[in-house]
Amino acid sequence: MEQFGYKQELKRTLTFSDLIIYGLIFMVPIAPFAIFGGVFHDSGGMPPVAYIIALIAMMFSANSYSQMAQAFPMAGSVYTYAGRGINRPVGFIAGWMILLDYILIPTLLYFVAAIAMNGIISQIPIWLWLILFVALNTVINYLGIHLAAVVIRVMLVLELLVLAIFLVVGLVAVSQGKGQGFSLDAFYNAETFSLPLLFGAASIAVLSFLGFDGISTLAEENSGSSKSLGRSMIAALCLLGVLFIAQTWVASMLVEDPAALIANGDPAGVAFYEAAAVAGGPFMYILTAASTAIAWGFANALVAQASTSRLLYAMARDRQLPKFLAKVSEKHSVPVNATFLVAAISLILGLFLTVLPDGLGAIAALVNFGALTAFLLLNVSVVWWFIVRQKSRRWFVHLVFPVLGFVVLSFVLYNARVSAQILGVAWLILGIVVAAVLYKSGRMTNPVPVESAQTEVR
Repeated sequence: MEQFGYKQELKRTLTFSDLIIYGLIFMVPIAPFAIFGGVFHDSGGMPPVAYIIALIAMMFSANSYSQMAQAFPMAGSVYTYAGRGINRPVGFIAGWMILLDYILIPTLLYFVAAIAMNGIISQIPIWLWLILFVALNTVINYLGIHLAAVVIRVMLVLELLVLAIFLVVGLVAVSQGKGQGFSLDAFYNAETFSLPLLFGAASIAVLSFLGFDGISTLAEENSGSSKSLGRSMIAALCLLGVLFIAQTWVASMLVEDPAALIANGDPAGVAFYEAAAVAGGPFMYILTAASTAIAWGFANALVAQASTSRLLYAMARDRQLPKFLAKVSEKHSVPVNATFLVAAISLILGLFLTVLPDGLGAIAALVNFGALTAFLLLNVSVVWWFIVRQKSRRWFVHLVFPVLGFVVLSFVLYNARVSAQILGVAWLILGIVVAAVLYKSGRMTNPVPVESAQTEVR
């Protein structure tokens, strides 16, 4: 850390397996449960294809994260990589756009979980479930990253167990002719197939993959080499990509009325649970709904809050955000003020979403827009830093892959919801204004010239 002008304040306690588990939990092995209906509707009944497109886009970005994490093994994710790889103003814009993802995604997770739990235990209102989830996760994150790592290991095992039960019960049901019976229509349906349609669906499906980048925010708590960050991202993406494709294929075969779901969508967000009920009755409905609530509102939100607080900490340490967010607890070695701020924002926005008619759809689209825009800048950063400045000759990992990632992400963003595009661009313009103010005030200088960093370009 000293070569970059910083003091090591966070404890390096996370192993390679811890990083993979963090990525798996952040992405949620059963993430498609909550958004299956929307992806099915937007993809014309081909959600596995939408997930394949999203996986390809994320793999290119994972390569870029891996390369930049080796060059700059610090907290801050894409904010640090673009800021060090290109310049500080661009880094701020990248951090500003990823904030749209990081700040809002804990709110999204808590909101989804509260809705799911309210559907099971309606006597407890959504707003109270929201408060309970936020309070529990904040306490665990405050007590330290090691405790959180222990908790999420248990949660990961439970999520994988639920998924295994669904896949087994679902495949048995399909073999018995339930739902649509065995079919490959989920991979190709001539009546609805359209590339723009599928890329638009991928802009929603990509929400399930966004957690892989959260691993990069734990760089200063990684006890292994800088390469382990990139490897853990790619490993987590590959593992869950296979699971996402498998579960959405099985669920697609169990949808009782695909035409109606394609035509009307899934405003209640229960399409997956209903498909599970076709396979295993009310028990499977309750099991999948309850596991979604716990996975999104507890396990996933736990790491989302931890990652977001590290991003705020990194930006505040560089004077890009208020200084109080850079405070680290001496007892627990966590960015305490940033942790509490994320909790407060999640609670306030979550309560606000309870009164909006389509709050869930709006915030999901906005989260994805912010993340994908930041990933565009990340891919540019790889080319600029390694090819232009370091004269690297590793053409595939430092040029071809980042360019392909940029192209795929651009097409996904182009086909995203118009409402998300409008709000996302408005956020971008605001970020440019803030960046200009910070630049004129002299707060856009690196603590140590980036040329002094030890990078690996061989």
